[in-house]
Amino acid sequence: MKNRAIWAGVLALVSANVCGGKASRTWAQEFGPDSDSLSGGAAVKRPMTFADLQRMKRVSDPQVSPSGKWVMFSATDVDLEKNSKVNHLWVAPMAAPPVLAPAASSVGAPTKERQLTFWKDGESGGRFSPDGKQVAFVATDSATGLSQIFLAAWDDAAGTMGTPKRLTNVSTEADGAVWSPNSKRILFASRVYPECTNEASWTDEDLCNKKKDDAAAANPVKAEVFEHLLYRHWNSYIGPKRSHVLVVSATDGNAVRDLTPRRDIGDAEAPTFTLGGPVGYAWAPGSEEIAYVTNVDLVPAASTNNDVFTLLLDDAGAKPRKVSTSMGSDDGPAYSPDGKYLAFRSQARATYESDRFRLMLFDRLAGTTKELMPKLDRWVDEYVWNPENPEICFTTANHGEERIFCTYPNLGESLFALPGRGEYGELQFAALKDVGYELVATKMTVESPAAVVALFRGEVKESANRDISTVSSQISTIEVQLTHLNDDLEQHLDLPQMSSFTFSGAEGGSVQGFMIPPPKFDSAKKYPLKFLIHGGPQGAWGDAWSYRWNAELMAANGYVVVMVNPRGSTGYGQAFIDGVNGDWGGKAYVDLMKGLDFAESKYPFIDKTRECALGASYGGFMADWILTHTDRFACIVTHDGMFNPESAYGTTEEIWFNEWEFRRSGEVAPGQPWRYAAGPVANDPFRKWSPMLAIQNAKTPTLVVHSQRDYRLDVSEGFQLFTALQRLNVPSKMLYFPDEGHWVLKPQNSKLWYETVGDWCDRWTKTNLYAAVALNKGAPGAGATKESLKTKRPVAPAPDAPVVAAPSPVVSPSVAPSNAPQNVEETPQESVGGEDFTIAISAPEDEVRAGGDARVTIALRNVSDHQIAFAHRPGANNPEFSYRIEVKDAAGHVMEPTAYGREAQQHQQEESRMVEYVQPGKAALQTAHVAKLVSLTRPGRYTVQVFRKDPKTGKVVRSNELTLNVVP
Repeated sequence: MKNRAIWAGVLALVSANVCGGKASRTWAQEFGPDSDSLSGGAAVKRPMTFADLQRMKRVSDPQVSPSGKWVMFSATDVDLEKNSKVNHLWVAPMAAPPVLAPAASSVGAPTKERQLTFWKDGESGGRFSPDGKQVAFVATDSATGLSQIFLAAWDDAAGTMGTPKRLTNVSTEADGAVWSPNSKRILFASRVYPECTNEASWTDEDLCNKKKDDAAAANPVKAEVFEHLLYRHWNSYIGPKRSHVLVVSATDGNAVRDLTPRRDIGDAEAPTFTLGGPVGYAWAPGSEEIAYVTNVDLVPAASTNNDVFTLLLDDAGAKPRKVSTSMGSDDGPAYSPDGKYLAFRSQARATYESDRFRLMLFDRLAGTTKELMPKLDRWVDEYVWNPENPEICFTTANHGEERIFCTYPNLGESLFALPGRGEYGELQFAALKDVGYELVATKMTVESPAAVVALFRGEVKESANRDISTVSSQISTIEVQLTHLNDDLEQHLDLPQMSSFTFSGAEGGSVQGFMIPPPKFDSAKKYPLKFLIHGGPQGAWGDAWSYRWNAELMAANGYVVVMVNPRGSTGYGQAFIDGVNGDWGGKAYVDLMKGLDFAESKYPFIDKTRECALGASYGGFMADWILTHTDRFACIVTHDGMFNPESAYGTTEEIWFNEWEFRRSGEVAPGQPWRYAAGPVANDPFRKWSPMLAIQNAKTPTLVVHSQRDYRLDVSEGFQLFTALQRLNVPSKMLYFPDEGHWVLKPQNSKLWYETVGDWCDRWTKTNLYAAVALNKGAPGAGATKESLKTKRPVAPAPDAPVVAAPSPVVSPSVAPSNAPQNVEETPQESVGGEDFTIAISAPEDEVRAGGDARVTIALRNVSDHQIAFAHRPGANNPEFSYRIEVKDAAGHVMEPTAYGREAQQHQQEESRMVEYVQPGKAALQTAHVAKLVSLTRPGRYTVQVFRKDPKTGKVVRSNELTLNVVP
C-alpha cells in the first residue's frame, strides 16, 4: 500500500541520516504567497459584493466514513433577508486514488456532493459510528425546542441516511457527540447545575436541573449575585450552570451518567472553553477510558492552567487521574490507535495564553510524559493520529499560511512537510482500499473560501526548509478538491491574488506583509489604501478567507489592501510572538509603520494621501495608538479596541490576559494597575501604552465600533474614545451594536458594518460616491496628481512612553473654533477675480503680551453659487497647515519662522487629510496661533496676513491685513 511505501521512504531517509540542514528559501517559496503577480482575474469577472460573500456556503467539519468511501461535512447557509444562518449536513464521495505524481499538484473533481439533512433549524456535528452503521448529529427537538443528539442509520453503499430518531432527552440539552470506538456509547457535553450532580441517579439529577431551569424562567427577577471572577465570558454571563461531560448508551439513550460531577471537579467547567481549539474530551481505543480537560484552579479568570484528566468508566470507584503537569494550558487529548500513548497539547508558562503549543506524549503504561518535538519553534494548532502507522500529522502557522506536517514518534524529531499554499485545517485520515490511509482536510486561501480536499501522498524526498529547521523532507502530494458548493459563484468574481513582501522592522527584525490590489487593477493609476491591523496581538494575516474582515471584499471597491504581521504575530517563532509582551505600542507599532513605508515604496500605485488604518481587538488598540501618535492617515476605523488599559483591566473577564500583557519586563507577579500607580509612567505598562493619555494628539477622522456584549473589551472602551474625540472636535462617528459580542456575526449587522466602514473610508479618501464631487471641485485628497499632495507627514517613532502634547491654549468663548465648516453670518464679501471664496481674519485681542498666545480667527467664506470643497488638516486649532500665514515686523520684514512654522510652510496645503463642503454664503471658521509660527517674544508692532490658493482658478486669495501689538 502507498502509505507503506511512504513509511519505507521515511526509514530510508532516516537511515541515510537526512536531517533539516540550513534553511532553503527556494523550497518554502513554492508554498507561500510570494508571487508578484497583480492580475485581477479575467476581464469578464466582476468585483465581489457583500451579497456575494453572504451567498457563499460556509463549509466545515469534514468527517470520513469508516469505509473511506464518503466524506460528510457541514455547510452553513446565510439568509440575509431573514437575518439567519442555518447549518445542514452534506456528503461527498471520496475521490479515487489518482496515479501519484513525483511532485505536488492539484486536481479537480466533478461536483457530486449532495445534502443529507433538511431540518428547518439545521443540524450540526455529524459523526459516523466506528462500525459504519449510523450517523449521530445534534439538532433541535421540535417537541421541546431543546438541542439533542439524534441517530440515523447509514447506508454506506448508497451514501444515504435513514430516518433520524432522537437519542437523548436531557433537560439541559446535549451537544458535541463523540462515539466510543466500539460504537456502544457516546460522550457529549451539557450545561448543568453542579449542585444537582450530588443526586443519587441521573434521573434525579436531570429532574433537579429541570426544576431549577423552570424556576429561573418563571422568576421575574433576573438579578445575579457574583462571588468569584469569570462571571461572564466572551459574550454571555456564565450564570450558575457549568459545562459537564456526560455519556449515554447509543442503543436506547439510557444509562446517562455525568462523568465530571462536582465532587470531582468542584465548580469548574469540563471541558473548558476553547476558541476554535480541539475537542476537550476523547475515548481510549478500548472504550474503557476517557480523557477530558478542566481547570480546577480557584480563580479561573486569572488562570490558564487547563489540565488533562483520565477516567476509567467501568470502575464504579474510579477517580479522575491528572496526567498533565504543566502550569500552563493542556488541552486537545487524543489516544494513539494502539492505546500506548495519550497525546495532548501543552503550554509551559502559566497565565500566558499565547505560549508555544507543544505536542506531548503520555506513556500510559510507564506513566511518563515527553515532548514529541522540542526543537519545533511553532505551535501545534491541531493534530490527528494515523490509524494504521505510528504517525501524527498536524497543522501549524508558518509565514502567513497554515501548513500540514507529519512526524513519527519513534523516529526522533524529523518533520515531513506537505506542499500546498493556503490554510489547511480539520484534518482527518481516510481509509482507502489498496492505498492505506490518506488525509482529508478543509482548505482555504485569501481568494477562495473553505472547501474539503483529499491529499494523496507520494514520494518522500530530501528537502530543507528556510523557516523550520527541523523539517528534513517533503512528501509530494496530489490534492483533489471534494466539494464545489461555491464554484459557480467564484468563477464570476474578480478576486485578485495576494502578494507577499518582507522588510526590516523594529531593531532590524525581518517582518512579513501582504498586498492585495483592487479588481481591474491598472498599475498606471493611483489607488487609496486600506491598512488592516490584526487582533490578538498573537494572531496573523495570511493566505486565508474570512467572513468578518474579508480582505478581498475590502479591496473590491477600488482599494489596495496592505496587511502586516508585526511583532506578536504567529507563524514566525515564539520569540517573535513574545516580542509584543509588555510592549504593545513599541516594536509592533514600528513594524507596522515601517511596513507601510515599505509598501508605499514598493507599490507606487498606492496613493499616500488617501490611506485609512483599520483594526479590531488588539488591532483596535493599535488603531487608537496610531490615532494618538501619527496623523499620516486620512481616516481610522477602530473596532472593539482597548483605549484605556487601566479601565480595561477591571472590565475584562479573562484577567490572565491583561496581567500577562501589561506586566513589567522581568517580573513574575501579575501586572495590576495599582501596583504601578505610584511610580513613573515609563515603569507602568498600563499608562505607558495608554492611547487615552495621548488622546489630545488625535487629529484623524475616526470611526469607533463597539458592541454591548463584548466582554473581552468592554463597550465602555469604545464609549470613552468616542467621548474624547467628540470633546476634542475630531471628526468621529460611533457604530454601536447592542446585540453583538467581540465579533459582528448576525448577517444584517454584518451588512451594516461593511456599509458603515466602507462609507467612512470612502468619505475621507474621496473614493466611489465621494470621488465625483471632490474631483469636480478640485479638492485635494481625491486622487489628485499635484506634487503638493504627494508629501507624507513624518511618522512619530515609537516612544519609550506615550508622547503627550501640552494642552491646547484656551480659546476665548467669543470665538468658536472648529475644524468643520460653520454656518456663520458675516459681513457680505465679494470675489475679486472670480474665485470661489474670500478670506477674512480678525483677532479677539489686538494687544498681546510678549511670549503670549496671539490668536487669529480665519474665516473662509463661499462667495460662489455652489458648494465648494474646503481641504484642511483635521482638528480644531491647527489651520497653519491649511493656509499660508505671513507675519511682518514694524519695518515690513517677513519674520523668520519657528521650526513649526517652517514645517507649516513646507507642508501648506499638501498635508490636507480632510475635505468638508462649505455651502453658498456660508463660512468655515478656524483659529490659528501666530506665536507657534514666529517668535513674538520682542515687543513691537506686527502685521498678519493669510493666503490660500483657489484650486479652481489657481489664483492666490489674500485676506485683509491685521495688526497685532506685542507689549512687555
